[in-house]
Amino acid sequence: MALWEFLDKCAGSKGIVWDEYLTGPFGLTAQYSLLKGHEVEKITLLLLLFFVRPRLQLMDIIAENVLGEDRRGPTRDFHILFVPRPSLLCEQRLKDLGVLGSFIHREEYSLDLIPFYEGTFKECYLEGDQMSLYHAAKGLMTLHALYGTIPQIFGKGECARQVANMMIRMKREFTGSQNSIFPVFDNLLLLDRYVDLLTPLATQLTCEGLTDEIYGIQNSYVKLSPEKFALKKQGGGGKDLLTEAKKLQLNSAEELYAEIRDKNFNAVGSVLSKKAKIISAAFEERHNFVSQLPHMQAARGSLANHTSIAELIKDVTTSEDFFDKLTVEQEFMSGIDTDKVNNYIEDCIAQRHSLIKVLRPVCLQSVCNSGFKQKHLLTLHNLKKAGLLKPQTGGRNNYPTIRETLALWIDDVKEQNPTDISYMYSGYAPLNMRLVQLLSRLGWWSIDEVLRILPGPHLEERQSLPTGLQKKRQQGENRVTLIFFLGGVTFAEIALEDGGTEYVIATTKLVNGTSWIEALMEKPF
Repeated sequence: MALWEFLDKCAGSKGIVWDEYLTGPFGLTAQYSLLKGHEVEKITLLLLLFFVRPRLQLMDIIAENVLGEDRRGPTRDFHILFVPRPSLLCEQRLKDLGVLGSFIHREEYSLDLIPFYEGTFKECYLEGDQMSLYHAAKGLMTLHALYGTIPQIFGKGECARQVANMMIRMKREFTGSQNSIFPVFDNLLLLDRYVDLLTPLATQLTCEGLTDEIYGIQNSYVKLSPEKFALKKQGGGGKDLLTEAKKLQLNSAEELYAEIRDKNFNAVGSVLSKKAKIISAAFEERHNFVSQLPHMQAARGSLANHTSIAELIKDVTTSEDFFDKLTVEQEFMSGIDTDKVNNYIEDCIAQRHSLIKVLRPVCLQSVCNSGFKQKHLLTLHNLKKAGLLKPQTGGRNNYPTIRETLALWIDDVKEQNPTDISYMYSGYAPLNMRLVQLLSRLGWWSIDEVLRILPGPHLEERQSLPTGLQKKRQQGENRVTLIFFLGGVTFAEIALEDGGTEYVIATTKLVNGTSWIEALMEKPF
């Protein structure tokens, strides 16, 4: 059912009560002007719609509101929309609280390709909950219906195998109708986050990745410290500093951001300097005319914003603490002293830094060393269960073999004019991205031994296409591969570019090292 169908089913002027977590994703696709066209008003009226995820704690809040409204009167009409699907437990909770009968319509809104799960990796590997994998499979089948059957499916990891099996079962259930749409995608690659635990723990060094590491990007928006931003005073004289956080939208619709987002941060300054000279020359040459052009004003504003962001990030990256952290990370990833007690980690503990700041390098060291000796292991159950912290079992440390075979560490990295994906982390090439490159260039048969020692099974599935739908590529035409990251992906990883192949990225969650570990931590009661 389409969103508009549900809104129109609830006839009359209406107000929406949002689950806060849904406002960001819905805000990207359903602007208020569109909602208003279906009689949604900002003021609270006699008809209320609850848009919520199926969470028991939210049912308690909804019941409290419904009972409160009934006590105040006059009686309102209530409707509820579960995203992406209802839960029997939630409906039972509403019934137990005496409000289930108050809802005229109880519907579901399936948005399978928008990640509504806060900790997919935790749900899959710690809690054994496969619901997010089901929605990933269902979303991929929707893509099949819209863009044609994807001829080849590749995957690595246990979650990848489960999603592929779900897709095959779903396809069997619809054997009566054959997809006659010419396929847009050549391949589907399913990558399980568990295969590459290392990359999210390392500090991203692309412009977008660092912005997310330091400030956090949510639904393409970032909130920044106000000190580098200024507002023009009314009347044209001087500028006032902002006192509240500056909120900016970051996406490739903005020309300058599209150019710098995937660059190593060390290469961003020269791009901004060059752009400043071009804009300045344009204004000086024909000031009266050019200054009035909206696109030139927008370009100047964009330059000012991204220069301010770069200055804020540089304040962090030039600090001694950032340098020490990065040095330790790069030593571990290049195989230096992974089996020894680390002074930086000990100092962080002694100085009572945040738990996240301590756990990130600890987990990174554990992954690079195939675990710690028993006497050094922190007894943190969730991280141990997720594979991030573990005791050494006396077996071989496979990381050096994987690092050498897949060329995960490059000493002579070119940050300004990169020729290899290792520029993303100033030396470290993300493991998953190496797997993507090798699949595209040589095929996975070339690294069969490494695939066997990486976690989880690897799979290759061919899907038959009706006669006439086999794709014949024209000379110079790129292959198109859809990559689905199960359990999360970083902004740096999605910066991948590879000649001859165009990549489309999907994921259950955008993460960085901090948000990833936070999702694994137990919440206090």
